[in-house]
Amino acid sequence: MRASGTFTVADFTPAPTPAAGADPAAGPGAEIETAVPVGLATMRKEFEGEVVGRSATLFTAAFDQAKGVGTYVAMESFEGTLHGRSGAFNFAHSATTTGEDRQSEFFVVVPGSGTDELAGITGSGGIAVDPDGTHRVWFDYELGR
Repeated sequence: MRASGTFTVADFTPAPTPAAGADPAAGPGAEIETAVPVGLATMRKEFEGEVVGRSATLFTAAFDQAKGVGTYVAMESFEGTLHGRSGAFNFAHSATTTGEDRQSEFFVVVPGSGTDELAGITGSGGIAVDPDGTHRVWFDYELGR
């Protein structure tokens, strides 16, 4: 089945990252500085359409803001409904942008993460941003596995 919807970012909060040259025990990337800065953030999203609900996201990126070039990786926890079936599950997604397009996109529902009426959910999906800035999401999913 495919459930589609739109979402808005209700909150995007950058998190501190260890400085270059810091103690390696401070975390990944602490001792390595590259030409593209690495950042961390938390996000909250709200969804409408066949996908209704909210999510909390752990977001990481290596991104050059001036050039619009980089890659992000996100782990998202969703609570709400798909086609009216309620529950919660996790999904992971990533993409690379060259400043003009998105490529190397990845999107997967985390197996075993579904609860309630979404227990047993498996599948994939995607995210797209329209020219007017509308953010779209879709899940191609199966239940009961």
